[in-house]
Amino acid sequence: MSTVYACPLSHQLIRISGVDKLAYLHGQITQDINKLSQNNYLWTGHCNAKGKLWSVAKLFAYQDSYYLAASEVEITQSLAELKKYAVFSNVELLAATEKLIGLIGEDVTAALKSLDIHFNGQDNACDFSYGKAIKLADNRILLMVNADFSLPDDVIALENDALWQQHAILAGEPELNELALGEYVPQMVNLQAIGGISFRKGCYTGQETVARMKYLGKNKRAMYIVSGHSDGELAEPELETQMGENWRRAGKLISQAYNPQSKTLFGLVVLPNDSEPSQLLRAKHAPAVELSILPLPYSLDDE
Repeated sequence: MSTVYACPLSHQLIRISGVDKLAYLHGQITQDINKLSQNNYLWTGHCNAKGKLWSVAKLFAYQDSYYLAASEVEITQSLAELKKYAVFSNVELLAATEKLIGLIGEDVTAALKSLDIHFNGQDNACDFSYGKAIKLADNRILLMVNADFSLPDDVIALENDALWQQHAILAGEPELNELALGEYVPQMVNLQAIGGISFRKGCYTGQETVARMKYLGKNKRAMYIVSGHSDGELAEPELETQMGENWRRAGKLISQAYNPQSKTLFGLVVLPNDSEPSQLLRAKHAPAVELSILPLPYSLDDE
C-alpha cells in the first residue's frame, strides 16, 4: 500500500460571500467565475491597476461562498486590496478560519475512501463531511477542513509543508513570496499556461496590461523551475547567470522549497522567456549554490 502523507499548510483563505459576490469578484480577478461550479476549482490571479500580481490563487466554491487559497503573504495582500472597493457592493470578505491540509502519495485512493471523498468523472473538486477536497493531481489532494476533522490512522502527518511545496514547484504552480508581490504580470509566472487567465471575460483590474501582453507580444519573461544542491533555503533570492566568463543578474526566486534528505533546493524563478534549458544559474549571495533549469510540465506556446 502506498504511503500517504498529510502536510499542514501555511496557506490561507479568503471567503467571499453576499449577493454581489459573483459580480464583485468577477471584476477583480483574471478568471471567468462563470466557469466555476461546486465540482471544480480554477486558478486565478489578482492584479493591481498596473496589471501586476498581488496573488495567484486557487478559486473554488463551498456552500454559498467563494474561496481563494494562496500563500499567507498573498492572501494578506489580496484581502486588503479587495476590501478597498467592497464597500460599494453587497459583499463580505473575510480571512476564513478553516485549515488547509495537503495529502500527497503515489496512491491516495485508500485515504480518500477513508475520508469518504469521491471525485466523479472529470470533476476536480467535491464536498465531504468536513469541508472541501480539491484534486490538484492524482497524487496531490488539497483539503479545506473544519475543526472537527481528523486524519485517518494510515495517513502519516508531517510537521511542515516542505514536501508539498516541493511537488507544487515541480508542477510549475506559481506562488509569490513577499518580494514578488506587485512585481509580475500574470503571463510572467505562466498563469495562462495553467488556465488562470480568461481573455474573453469583461473588464477587471489590470486587464489592459494583461491583454496587451497577449495581443501585442509584449511579454519577454516566463517562470522556470530550478533545482540544485544546497545546505538550505536561500536567504537572498537573487540569481545570476553565466555569460561567457562573467556572471550577470538573471532574476529572483519567487518560491522555494528544500529537501533536507537529498540536500536539494527547488525553486521558481522569472527569467527572460528565451532562456535555454542548459543555462547555468547560481545564487548571487551564495555562489556555491548552482541551479539547473528543469523542464516545465506544460507548454508556454500561445493558443
